[in-house]
Amino acid sequence: MKVTRFPKDPGPAAWNAILPPPETAQPLDAAISADWLVIGAGFTGLAAARRLSQLHPDARIVLLDAVRVGDGPSGRNSGFMIDLPHDLASSNYTGAADRDRAQITANRTAIDFAARAAADYGLPEEAFNPCGKINAAATAKGVAHTKDYAAHLAGLGEAHELLDAAQMQAITGTDYYMGGLFTPGAAMLQPAMFVRGVAVGLRSNRIAVYENSAVQAFDRSEGIWVARTAQGQVRAPKAILAVNGHANSFGFFERRLVHVFTYGSMTRALTPEEVKRLGGKPTWGLTPADPLGTTVRRISGTGGDRIIVRNSVTYNPGMEPPEGSLERINREHDKCFTARFPVLKGVEMEHRWGGRLCLSLNDVSAFGEVENGLFAACCQNGLGLSRGTFSGIAVAELASGLETENTRHLCAQDAPKRLPPEPFSWIGATAKLRWGERMAGRDF
Repeated sequence: MKVTRFPKDPGPAAWNAILPPPETAQPLDAAISADWLVIGAGFTGLAAARRLSQLHPDARIVLLDAVRVGDGPSGRNSGFMIDLPHDLASSNYTGAADRDRAQITANRTAIDFAARAAADYGLPEEAFNPCGKINAAATAKGVAHTKDYAAHLAGLGEAHELLDAAQMQAITGTDYYMGGLFTPGAAMLQPAMFVRGVAVGLRSNRIAVYENSAVQAFDRSEGIWVARTAQGQVRAPKAILAVNGHANSFGFFERRLVHVFTYGSMTRALTPEEVKRLGGKPTWGLTPADPLGTTVRRISGTGGDRIIVRNSVTYNPGMEPPEGSLERINREHDKCFTARFPVLKGVEMEHRWGGRLCLSLNDVSAFGEVENGLFAACCQNGLGLSRGTFSGIAVAELASGLETENTRHLCAQDAPKRLPPEPFSWIGATAKLRWGERMAGRDF
């Protein structure tokens, strides 16, 4: 099959841009063979390769990525590896208790796996920091959502702490927020630093990572999967697709995946005087009480002290945002930043970008054996770090013929629901997103 299209990510992957340049990329430039082929070297693909290496210590594993590791969606998110319920389609992230408990178990499996990888590869705390996160509320409705979420967590027996406005200001340095909810189980990542570190750690005489090596054609011949790039090819009896929504471009899960972009802006490095003026703690992460609100992080480390804001969602079934959409969104980011941090007036945004998310209408993964010897771990529903990592673990186990708690969790899910035909999907999704952002009020 010919790969029909290639997604386009606008702007730089800011998390990657603030790191020192990596070593020169090694693209695939020959015809090679392997025991396992993993397509996609983001959180899912790296987790799959690491799990395969544990299960098959003598196997030769090849990872292919279309761009540099950290330049794709793995370097364009907010860096939250979340353990608790986080259903973006709900008003306060929660769902049925039994389903939420199962998802918490899966998410924590992923966080533990990532923590061990960070330790094994000597990654700094900046790359993986299990420090928890805060749901932040800037409106009375947001505070109500937060309290509802806290009550749900109490019913699940999960640790949490409600924060008042004064506590939020002490943490963030701004009086913008009316309250918050701290939960200790999430990890905060410098996502590009993490995936680059894992990719370097995996490389060995039996695990190869080829960058700038987009798969242009992919077929099975005489029991062997063959992936062709611009300069080479890989042959392997078993292959894993870890490409999230790009699975549609390979001909799988057609009309079952929802393609959206979210957008972020990152300030230049703050000066010491600006850091002092802002106050608060040097690192923290806020997810909005309203799922369509604004995510905010403050970081301190490689690249300096910076603030990141992330909001706005666009539905783009072609996996490419329309021309001109970034101008409106950039204005929204500046407005949100100024409202939250008036003491930082004059601080410019240095990096602006868009990143792809893949959702399903029923909040399930696109997972399983899609053809003989070909396995998919796609559609992470807005939780690419935790659900992507978990899918990578589980797909490696499934492809290895194992039945585990991880594989049972994903194999028990329904298939992604079929989407309505276009243009009805576009009209409905766009209207719902714009209305949701408007109703988020000051939480946006």
